[in-house]
Amino acid sequence: MVVIDTDVLLLAFAFHRDKRQTINNIFLENVQSADPAITIYNLMETLGKLSFNFSSDHLTNWSTWLVDAYQLTIIWPLHPEINLDGLSLYEELYARPFSKMRRYGMPFLDALILNLAERTDGVTHFVTWNARHFQGKSKLAIVTPEDYLQ
Repeated sequence: MVVIDTDVLLLAFAFHRDKRQTINNIFLENVQSADPAITIYNLMETLGKLSFNFSSDHLTNWSTWLVDAYQLTIIWPLHPEINLDGLSLYEELYARPFSKMRRYGMPFLDALILNLAERTDGVTHFVTWNARHFQGKSKLAIVTPEDYLQ
């Protein structure tokens, strides 16, 4: 399973003049055979950033133009219908990300995303255009879309 970072998705939807656009699109097309996934945190970050330019109706239909279009699996910390107890919520939203923040110096949301990806069975790669921000901070292979294609 390959977890895709927010910046890869944003490039596909918001930065059409970016010189990496062609490689990004080829990656998103090719990765569909590798069981691609995003965390719920990536999903919400993507929707939040796109909310400035997308209509409310378009945002509401995110599963069609994002998840279905790229055959993505959404990774949740627990099944969405299971209530998190206080200890689990503490671990998920504070203890684990804060540990990465202290150890490696990384933003909160990156720590949330990386922790969840690392804890998910079958994940082998984390693909981001900001690979240098994650290098040496995870047991996962951290690569750019271009590196992944090679």
